[in-house]
Amino acid sequence: MGVPAVSFVATSGTGKTTLLEKVIPLLKERGWRVGVVKHDAHRFDIDHPGKDSHRLTVAGADTMLICSPEKLALIKRHGAAPSIRELLATYCTDVDIVLTEGFKQSDLPKIEVNRRERSETLLCRGEVDDPTLIAVASDRELELDVPCFPIDDAPGIASFIEKRFLNPRHSHGK
Repeated sequence: MGVPAVSFVATSGTGKTTLLEKVIPLLKERGWRVGVVKHDAHRFDIDHPGKDSHRLTVAGADTMLICSPEKLALIKRHGAAPSIRELLATYCTDVDIVLTEGFKQSDLPKIEVNRRERSETLLCRGEVDDPTLIAVASDRELELDVPCFPIDDAPGIASFIEKRFLNPRHSHGK
């Protein structure tokens, strides 16, 4: 089956990253290995002018890997963005779960983050009824066909993810 993945989706500025910053350490404290994939609809650059890695990329490297004793970074040029499924299969096989930020068009199970001030309607229960929606974290009371959590209930959301995606599995590290 592969590593389970859950996508946190919302309109920009709603608090996806803030919520993930709280959920990730809770899952880590419980012994799970967590991967994260962030979708960026715009261009980004982690390679900065003047650095050796940037110089090598500018020289024409199609793949540039920088590695230290603590971490590595991969810069890979491509003609089109790979699908989330391809990214998961290629880069996220050594974790127990992957949490993604974005990828609202994917077929991944989704937790929608909603703030009244950012959006009156839900992305996954508005004009479109997305069958992959599994929960909502919001700052308002909602009556939906999926569990709803207060937007600041990171422990509840972590427990929901753990029960739904991790407890039935046996962790490689456990």
